[in-house]
Amino acid sequence: MLSILFTGLTAGLCFTWSNAITPGIGRLDDLRFLQSFQAMNRTIINPSFLIIFFGPVILLFINAYLHRNAYPTTFWSFTIAAVFFFLGIGLITVFKNVPLNELLDKTVLEHLSTFELKELRTKFEHPWNRWHIQRTVASFTSFSLLLIGLIYSK
Repeated sequence: MLSILFTGLTAGLCFTWSNAITPGIGRLDDLRFLQSFQAMNRTIINPSFLIIFFGPVILLFINAYLHRNAYPTTFWSFTIAAVFFFLGIGLITVFKNVPLNELLDKTVLEHLSTFELKELRTKFEHPWNRWHIQRTVASFTSFSLLLIGLIYSK
């Protein structure tokens, strides 16, 4: 149940970022956009977030393993959900979004010129959002597959 709950929370978080947060701060000027993203990135790294966001990377594979002798639809739904989550949340986050976050975090924005701020935003915003949309789709797909597996487990 924890794997389903955490995956649902992650899907909701990703959906909210994609549909409210990034479009909202996307309307800000370059400095305020980058400052906002820095502040959110620094705040979100906390134990609660890390457990909810990365817990399913392990829990979903355990869940699939525990259902290996269940109805085939349940087993395969849980297994595919685990793979989607691992690839779409785990790997994309670690290898795509986190490096962009670290680039932004290391930058003292107040020392940059207007041109440098625009250049940094261009280098950061579009790739970050593109990878985040993939995380959103992966987490929603994983959550949907878990619900299908749950339905067939009865």
